[in-house]
This record gives sequence, C-alpha cells and structure tokens, in this order.
Amino acid sequence: MIAFTGIATDAVAFQANDPVLRRVDLTLPRLPQKWDGLRIAQLSDFHYDPDFSVIPIQKAVNTINSLHVDLVALTGDFVTQEFFHRHIFGAPHPVLAVIPCAEVLSGLRSKYGSFAVLGNHDVWCGAETIIDKLQAKNIPVLRNSSSMLENGGQKLWLAGVDDVYEGAPDLKKTLSNIPDEDCVILLCHEPDYADTVREYSVDLQLSGHSHGGQIRLPLIGPPYLPELGRKYPIGMYNFGHLTLYTNVGIGTIRIPARWNCPPEITLFTLHSGANVKG
Repeated sequence: MIAFTGIATDAVAFQANDPVLRRVDLTLPRLPQKWDGLRIAQLSDFHYDPDFSVIPIQKAVNTINSLHVDLVALTGDFVTQEFFHRHIFGAPHPVLAVIPCAEVLSGLRSKYGSFAVLGNHDVWCGAETIIDKLQAKNIPVLRNSSSMLENGGQKLWLAGVDDVYEGAPDLKKTLSNIPDEDCVILLCHEPDYADTVREYSVDLQLSGHSHGGQIRLPLIGPPYLPELGRKYPIGMYNFGHLTLYTNVGIGTIRIPARWNCPPEITLFTLHSGANVKG
C-alpha cells in the first residue's frame, strides 16, 4: 500500500508536472540547404486545466524560449471535452479553456512563430472558437491548408490537416498548391494517419493524440491508447520518404497523472540531405 501511494504521488505531483526535453536530429533528403540546421520545437495535447496542465505548459514555454528555436509546432487538443459533460451542470463550457491556454502559448518566442492544428477534443468542443482564440494571439491554425516559408530563395512548406478523428481532413486540398519537389512538414493530430500520408509527397509528419498512454507499465506498456493512436503511439517511425514523430503530449486527460511517460517537449534539428557525407 505504501509503495502504491508513493507511485501515485509521483505520477500526479511530479512526473505529470515536469516536461522532458527530447532532442531529435533528423536528415530530410529534400530539405533545402538554406534550411539546414532548422530547429523546431513541438508541443501537443495541452488539455488546459487551471490546476494541473497549466504547470507543465508554462514550464514548456519557458524551456522553449530558452532554446531560441526557429519554429514551434502545436499539434492539437488545446482543451478537453469532459467525459461527463460537466458544463451541463453549471460549470463553464470546456471550450472556454482555450482562452487561458492561448494566453500562455502566446508567450512562445521563435524566429518564424508558432503554428497549430486542431485535435479531436478541439473539434468536439468548438473548432471555430479554438481557431479564433488562437489566431487572436498570432498563432495561425492550419486546417487543410499550408504556409510557405522562404530562406535565401529556398522554400519550405508547413502544412496542417484538419482533425482526422472528428474533423474533415482533406490532404489533397492541403497539399494542392505545393510543388511536388518541395519539402513538406505536415502537422496532423492523429499519428496513425501516416498510413494515408505516406502515399503523398510529405517529408515529415508531426503528431500527438496518443499521450503515449500516460501510464506505461513495465513489460506491459500502456493499458490504453486512443483510436488512431495505437499503431504509432510514441517516438519516431520511418516509411521510406516519410518520417513520423509522435509526441506524447504535455497535458493529461481523465486523470491528472503520468507514470513512466512524462510530458514531452520535442526539439528537432533538421539537416539537409545535400549536407550528408558519403
């Protein structure tokens, strides 16, 4: 009983509140040479709560700002659709949590800014409100759309697809104005969508959604993973020309606890294939 109490305390009070910085060096063969060394920070699955997730979110913002990154990718689920719909009984509607969440995230500093996509909870709670509040804080939301970045005349595309589970994803539309030969980084909340993305001209997919299970038991792994987050629940996967990375998230859902699966800040350093030595 004492051991269980200790584990539970660790999971709620410590592991859930202390984000881990994971550094990933990645070579993209089509990344233009001018973009070699690009540093992208990824955060996902905030599930803003004023008592719990606000702590690791604010810590993550502070950490990212200390790293002086080029770009920040925010891969969805800024709010939480309550399981028991407690807002029916007089509590604020869960979509309103995006207001303080956007305020905290507006403190992120990077050369090219922060870009976001929606998650399934965002669509459940109110996609248009989420978009409005984020964009009011200068965080563009890519919803079946793309944004072109240019450095020394060389282009890099950042694209974002609508939530796969609850939205209306249209990858063909998302990529429609991007030349086939250009390098593309896609933000998509659900990682298992990579099985579709791999059929398109996309170089890197950044996802979240799975939380890594939140609780990862020795020899067993996570007791539960959500639909569309079960095949590729954590870390890096390669599909030929496409690389997928699944971030385990910064917040929590249902229970404010993590064990053997701490909140994650991912720092990617991208390298151009033109600079790879044989």
